[in-house]
Amino acid sequence: MNDPRPLLLIDDDAVFAAVLGRALGARGFAVEIANDGSRALALAREKAPDYAVLDLKLGAENGLALIPDLLALRPNLRILLLTGYASIATAVEAIKRGAHDYLAKPVDADQVVGALLGDGNSEVEHVVPGHAPPLKRLEWEHIQRVLAECEGNISEAARRLGLHRRTLQRKLAKRPVREAHD
Repeated sequence: MNDPRPLLLIDDDAVFAAVLGRALGARGFAVEIANDGSRALALAREKAPDYAVLDLKLGAENGLALIPDLLALRPNLRILLLTGYASIATAVEAIKRGAHDYLAKPVDADQVVGALLGDGNSEVEHVVPGHAPPLKRLEWEHIQRVLAECEGNISEAARRLGLHRRTLQRKLAKRPVREAHD
């Protein structure tokens, strides 16, 4: 039998992390779970994982900011970013920072394994639809792009967007508009 592949799962949702961790363990990974950035960095130093599954939102922390720190510790770490708030802007930013792939939740363990092992079946290749996205989707993507440029600073992003900070927070609390599939 092959040795299990060391994997670091970083998600602040303990139930989701436990369920996904068990599923990935059944698929040949030795899973360590971290619920925040500091624990993730400690486990990356201690366990030397080859793979990481990272949530975009870690409570008050931003998973994008953690990518360079993880890669500084483990330069060959293959990072998959998961998010319930998918946008083209965050996908591009994740890849720029060093993530290897990006998937929108909900995902199943087979999709995660496919993205980690690089079989080409992840959503990054399918983010841009064949038709024009709805206006609300474009607004969501623009907000995400500006927020990424501001390194997650909501006050600065709101100023650049010409919005009140609370208005921007309300918009960010909503889930993005899903693409319509024919």
